[in-house]
Order: sequence, then C-alpha cells, then structure tokens
Amino acid sequence: MGLACISAIPIGKMTTEPIRFYHRGEVVAIDDASPTRSVLDWLREDARCTGTKEGCNEGDCGACTVLIGELPETGANHLQAIRGLNLYSVNACIQFLPTLHGKALFTVEDLQRIARPDAAATPAGRESIPLHPVQQAMVECHGSQCGFCTPGFVMSLFATYEAHRACGSQPTRQQLADDLSGNLCRCTGYRPILDAGQRMFDLPAVQLETGPVIVALRSMAGDAGFSYRARGTTADGATFHAPRTLAELAALRETHPKATLLAGSTDVGLWVNKLFRPLGNIIFVGGVGELKTIVDHEGALRIGAGASLEAAWKALASRFPALTDVWLRFASLPIRNAGTMGGNVANGSPIGDCAPVLMALGASLLLRKGEARRKVAL
Repeated sequence: MGLACISAIPIGKMTTEPIRFYHRGEVVAIDDASPTRSVLDWLREDARCTGTKEGCNEGDCGACTVLIGELPETGANHLQAIRGLNLYSVNACIQFLPTLHGKALFTVEDLQRIARPDAAATPAGRESIPLHPVQQAMVECHGSQCGFCTPGFVMSLFATYEAHRACGSQPTRQQLADDLSGNLCRCTGYRPILDAGQRMFDLPAVQLETGPVIVALRSMAGDAGFSYRARGTTADGATFHAPRTLAELAALRETHPKATLLAGSTDVGLWVNKLFRPLGNIIFVGGVGELKTIVDHEGALRIGAGASLEAAWKALASRFPALTDVWLRFASLPIRNAGTMGGNVANGSPIGDCAPVLMALGASLLLRKGEARRKVAL
C-alpha cells in the first residue's frame, strides 16, 4: 500500500471566480462569503433554508445532514452513479462553502420538489403536494417526536432510497442501521425510524430527476483550478485555492508553504467551529482526481491520499474481509464520505484510527517533493 502525494511542476492557469453550485433548481453564485463559512450557516442564515438543523456543530449528530451531487468523472470513485450523478451524504456544519464549487447541494427542502416537480410554488399549492416517500414513511411509522433530528434522518434515508431504487434492491434492516450511523436521535428511538426505512420502499415510487442537475454541473465544469477570495477583502486576505491536478497542487504548496491543506474538513472544520482558529490561505485537495485513485500496483493496494475514508475502507475490506466490522464502525457514513485516509494518517492524531490497521498490514507511505521521492514504513 502507498499514499500518493505531490510533485512540483509549474502551475497552470487558475481562475479567480465566485463560488458556483447547483441548489434548488438553479446555479447559485456567491462572492462575499468567508472561505471558512460553513455550508450550514449559509443555508440557515443566507439562503433561509432552515430545515437543516444545527446540533453539535462538529459532525457528530447528523442533524445537519445534506447530500452532495457530483459528476462521476469528478467525484469519488467508489460510488455507483445514480442516473448519471454521484450522490453522498455529508455534515453541512463542518463543510466550507467553497468546497461546493461545481457541485450540487440537496437539502430537506428539495424533497417536495422531487415528489411533485410540477406543483405550484404557492402556499395553497403546497397543501396538495404529496410528501416524498421517505417523509411519508416517517409519518406513518411515527419516526419523529421532537423533530429536531428528523431532517437529518430524512436526508440519510433519501440517499439510501435513491441508491437502492437505482439498482432495484431494498436494504436489509442492518444495512439501514449502517446507513444511519451518522444520525443520532435522543427521544424517538431508532426502531420506528428503521421501520420507516423499510416502509418507504412500499410507497409509490419517486425519483430524483438528475437530467437538469447534470446539465448544470457540466456548465460549471472546467479543466482549470479554482481560486476564491471574498469580495471586499484586502490583498492579504485569505484565499481558497482548489487545484485540479497534482502539478497545480504542488506549485501552490511551493508558493504558499504555510497554507492550510484541506481535504474532507472533518478535522479542520472543528478548528474553525470549536477553536475559532483563523486558517489563512487554504489549499483544498478535493478537486485533484489523481489523489482519489485506488489501484492495484504490482500486487499492492495503492490508495490515493485524497481518496475518501469510505472508498479506502471499502477497498481494504474487499481484500481483507475481516476488516468489514472496522470499516462500518469507523466514524459515520457522512464522515467517511468526506474525510480521507491520507488526512487521517497525515494529521498525526492519536485518535487517527487508520494507523493501527495500516501498520498491521505493513503499509508504507510514498512521499514526494519535486523529483525527490522516498518510501517509508508507516
């Protein structure tokens, strides 16, 4: 096993532009938000989409669960495309807004639009709009009590619903429990929520129309990297850089050696939310496709440093089935969808749970800077 890394090659052209992403049927452009503004704060305070809740504000409770949509060629390589679109859950509270650039954002407010896209957008019209099967099942199975956690559960179940509807299957009760590993309920209990997860497949089928989303994402796609600085900031203000290639990443790192490297934000996001730490310039590695690859290299499994924890653990468990329980107990699905194995190792944290397993497997790290390379045992 090896962790792919970067090389210093001259940088290509990176454009400075607003943050652009697909949300509620249109492309949104934002040019005045701080680079560390969370997706959750933007949703609740700016977009006024208050269905998504703030609970722990550190990625533990799942009240803020949303779905991200990406084109298969730019997204994670372990996901099965759903009608041409990759969908996965993340915690909105620890994701920075610029990481949405070129992607689609789905929240609980989207479900009625999906259930009845032709319904009139008026108060009277809303009364006649049927609930999405996920929501209807939660009602029928009494899966909500205080309701605070419900939108997060609904979005996690929505991801499960779309994935299984796409391949004509239904999840087992254990699979539902695994998919809901990132959602905590403090009063209803999980039995009626799991009941709802099974019931939703018995209701009249509804599916996300991915065509308009794909068109919008392709209109935003480009080969160049992306840089963002909030409008009105001074010349020394923080800039968010999102390179697309290893060459761009290496050159940026040479230019900004003190910049914060950002991958899944499952750790760095807490630096902002809990420690109120200014990050300065940020270099986001999430757009570098070369860092997401997981390949068989001369009989060894080579995991890119930017591959998600979910993708990495899935690949490990496919070779070593005994690791399946470790995989499913590692954090939660939204955290594994966002966080990276490279970040888990590189941060040197004593609670970086990948390291003991990787050391037991005899893993090594492939390090590179410029033309210098070295391979070290983990």
